[in-house]
Amino acid sequence: MTGRETLAAPSLSDAWPMRDKIAFAGIGTTRYGNFPETDSYGLGCEALNAALDDAGLVPGDIDGLIVSRMPSYERFAEMMGITPQYCLLTETPGRFSGVSLALAAQAIATGAAKTVALVYGNNGRSVRMNYGGGDSQWSPWGMTSPGAIHSMMWRRHMHDFGTTHADLGHVSLAFRNHACLNPDAVMHGKPITLEDHAAARPICEPLKLLDYCLINDGGVAWIMTSAERARDMKRPPVLLSGYARQDRFSYGGAPADDYWHPTLSACRSVYDRAGFGREDVQGLGIYDNFSPTVMFSLEGLGFCGLGESGDFVKGGTLQLGTGRWPTNTSGGHLSDSYMQGWGVIAECIRQLRGDCGARQIPDAKAMQYICATHIAQSILFRRDDA
Repeated sequence: MTGRETLAAPSLSDAWPMRDKIAFAGIGTTRYGNFPETDSYGLGCEALNAALDDAGLVPGDIDGLIVSRMPSYERFAEMMGITPQYCLLTETPGRFSGVSLALAAQAIATGAAKTVALVYGNNGRSVRMNYGGGDSQWSPWGMTSPGAIHSMMWRRHMHDFGTTHADLGHVSLAFRNHACLNPDAVMHGKPITLEDHAAARPICEPLKLLDYCLINDGGVAWIMTSAERARDMKRPPVLLSGYARQDRFSYGGAPADDYWHPTLSACRSVYDRAGFGREDVQGLGIYDNFSPTVMFSLEGLGFCGLGESGDFVKGGTLQLGTGRWPTNTSGGHLSDSYMQGWGVIAECIRQLRGDCGARQIPDAKAMQYICATHIAQSILFRRDDA
């Protein structure tokens, strides 16, 4: 492969058999910030207890467990008093939030488990977690941090298409405005302007401080089960209508020279699987570890053409109240907290329940999640009554 061709998306002649069969029954999140008095286990327990309460369940109702970012699934299950028949510890990169979701859905669909708790606990801030430096998969190319990788990718995008660093400001500004509507966001009450974005401290040029996600402690938990069982639980279920994924590791150790466009384009099959299209979606949740990934995601899933994201996001396109595509309404990784996709997906579910208060998307019926990495993914959710 040359890196520029489009991967063939799976063609579905029949309805995807998992469409709307699996549902979210519970969501729990902790505060985000610096909490040295606890650890990833404690944050995971707090999040799961909140999700259990949200679903009207107790630990004994859980027979499947997927944990991420915690050292041991055994220790976590012991702490929560869960004796599952299906259990898994997934890898720590954020792309595994979507991977974990798909694994849970598959376990429920095949009968491996009836009700799966998915739990993420991260104490990266209080233990001063460093991303980059030292030996890593990036080191042979002189790239020792994810930020450097994304900086190089955006530099190439600027060269290829004439985009600018200022284009990214519209992403950061929209998400910060959303955080100012979210009392739980780390950056609540701290508005920014496009001028602030331009004048921010350079980290790895062309990216600057406000293009980077926020490293904090926190926990997120989801409870998934069959749609049929979820309809008998405490809260209205949100259905998993479809998911699609395309991996590519040929550039696993260097900046992708194609902006992940072929693999993201392959994920457009998510619309076939869900049975509804882009225009049926009211809002987006996009994995925003760095602001350029939002641009790559929009181009890859066809919201705009390759190279056109700079113009596409101008004028408040991603902002609630002004744009067609309100995105990361909690503030996302840039202004809520970096919970590696787990919090972004939780926000999609809360939007479809109508739980978001001042940041609520009016009459939200369907939401789409997109993650641009070596494991490209997209997921569609909808209200049970939509």
